[in-house]
Amino acid sequence: MPVLRDNGVPATPLAGICRQSTHYQDRQQCKWRVSVLESYFKITSQGSSVRRDILAGIATFLAAMYIIVVNPTIMNAAGIPFASALTATVLVSFFGSLMMGLYARNPILVAPGMGINALFTYTMVVGAGIPWQTALGCVFWAGILFAVLAVLNVRRYIIDAIPAQLRYAISCGIGLFITVIGLVNAGFLVSNPATVVGLGEMTPTLVTFLIGLAITAVLVARNMPGALIIGIVATTLMATAIGRFWGDASAFSPTGTATLVNFNGIFALPDFSAVGQLDLIGALNIAYWPFIFVVLFTTFFDALSTFMGVCQAGKLLDRNGEPRNIRQSMMVDAMSAVISAPLGTSPANAYVESAAGISQGGRSGLVAVTAALLFLPFLFLSPLLSLVPSIATAPALIMVGVFMLDPIRHINWYEFDDAIPAFIAMILIPLTYSITHGVVFGFLAFVVVKAGVGKRHEIHPTMWILAALSLLLLFQE
Repeated sequence: MPVLRDNGVPATPLAGICRQSTHYQDRQQCKWRVSVLESYFKITSQGSSVRRDILAGIATFLAAMYIIVVNPTIMNAAGIPFASALTATVLVSFFGSLMMGLYARNPILVAPGMGINALFTYTMVVGAGIPWQTALGCVFWAGILFAVLAVLNVRRYIIDAIPAQLRYAISCGIGLFITVIGLVNAGFLVSNPATVVGLGEMTPTLVTFLIGLAITAVLVARNMPGALIIGIVATTLMATAIGRFWGDASAFSPTGTATLVNFNGIFALPDFSAVGQLDLIGALNIAYWPFIFVVLFTTFFDALSTFMGVCQAGKLLDRNGEPRNIRQSMMVDAMSAVISAPLGTSPANAYVESAAGISQGGRSGLVAVTAALLFLPFLFLSPLLSLVPSIATAPALIMVGVFMLDPIRHINWYEFDDAIPAFIAMILIPLTYSITHGVVFGFLAFVVVKAGVGKRHEIHPTMWILAALSLLLLFQE
């Protein structure tokens, strides 16, 4: 029979945590440390235990650690050195998750966001030709605006302004965009003058990717913890044979060598070459304001939707039915976005993979603190992680696309004045290879269609302003 506190809640099983200590003094110190954690995080009152929350933190980390490899790969396509982007990814993930655990006390991991990193690289840098230093400046100013919105607690007003159908569609569109990026990186989709795009040639590289995708898909379908990172490792191991025993990977290798996987060591000091390289003044050019807005829009709504979805699923709600400590959590997300640019990466965001730990019983900020600490060793493993080729991260990108399509079921497909703007936003993001264009045409379509069917009362005044800004952006291009 468990010991009960005065409020009738089972006490934290200190004996279970500390029983491996053989000396009395060690056991007492262990119990004291657990007691401090219990007192700060209120673990027991939330129906969990120190041991369970630590294990949940490990599960959350395993579910999201693919970002350590995937984000630097995407940042490298923008011109940021892989090792430097890896250092930034680890530091942002550490500080963001640590703040989420200690300040907001929520079991939610924070790391550079998938989708927003694609916006940074493929829309801003590659697509619009913005220097990556200036793009980092845009990220910084968007983070500052995000922080202002969080301080003023205007999330409810913003939620009311942007129709839910468009928010769902944009999230789905980004998921499709990430999937297309994964397919292109693997050589599965290639340009074709006759059909615009086509299927790539069945080379050993593409066959290896398809096998890796199959392995990853099966692991995800079986709810295997760390399925994405296992898929990355498995595909990397298979790719070591390319250029050595069969095939030629010179078309995919960054160095142009026939081998796709090349060993350059295991340990190295962190690379801080991209730290402080952001161009704050250049980013204030009026031509870049639309990009600042899109970064702000994407980070803000991704954070808000993640908090609402994860907390709702995990029943982490306050007395009003809102996500627990939502204001503090949004502040942490905003500050994580602010520090991302000076460190040299795209904005950080709350991760839906946090549900992996919550589903295993994690309830307190100790989950996020545990996940944060697990990132730190990877500061010194950039040579080892640079072994991972693009065909190995491509299956993870495709699975992330699958995860991000979840909101599609909330779109009202039976009312065309809702469905048409949502579809336009969702489909144009991957087809134009630009999140900005999808958002712009989605806003314009919503205002035009709603006004055209006589439902102007459903158009929030802010949406008229957003539509005007969208037109301004189109005429500037």
